[in-house]
This record gives sequence, structure tokens and C-alpha cells, in this order.
Amino acid sequence: MKTTELKLARIGNSRGIRLPADLIRRHGLDDGVLLEDRGDSLVLRPKAKPKKLSWEETAREMAASDEDWSEWDCTLADGLEEIPWEPAPAGVNEPAATYRAKRKARATKSK
Repeated sequence: MKTTELKLARIGNSRGIRLPADLIRRHGLDDGVLLEDRGDSLVLRPKAKPKKLSWEETAREMAASDEDWSEWDCTLADGLEEIPWEPAPAGVNEPAATYRAKRKARATKSK
């Protein structure tokens, strides 16, 4: 185990340490650090990343839970599944519906 001496840097009314970049990468500390105070020592651990579920796993977990989803049944008649969806062309960074509305408005003005 290698020991590295780090200096405390003043940060407002607090003090902080700077960790070397290679240690951050090697130990996966990019998303944050958990500090554990063990009385006579401090332990830094990587912040646990939440596991992302696929749509299938999410549906399976929702079905297995004992939650009541009946309030969502009213959305079945909203007709959204019947609206044709066109993805926006590459490079357009806005919701497709907004893009279509703007495109339609420009087409109407040019006539």
C-alpha cells in the first residue's frame, strides 16, 4: 500500500484535499466520494452508481410490486398511441412535436 502526503487547501471556511487524477480514474471516483469516519481513520470510497434498468426489467419490477397502478388506466383513452411520430432530423435538438409545429408554420407562411 502506497502512502501519499496531501496538503490541506483552504476552501471558504473549510479545508479540502486535492486527489491526483490517476487515483480518481483508477478508483472510479468521477461521480463523487463517500467518506467513512472510522474514529482512528478516514476511508474514501467511490459513490455507488445507481443501476439503470432496461425497459423490460422496469416493466417486470413494476408488475412484481404491490403498488396500485389503476390511476394510470385513464391514460389509455388519451389517443397518444394513434398519433404518428416522426423523429426530428439529425442535428435538431428539440422535441419532435415542437419541430413539426414550427416546420408546419413555416410551410404555411411560404405559401
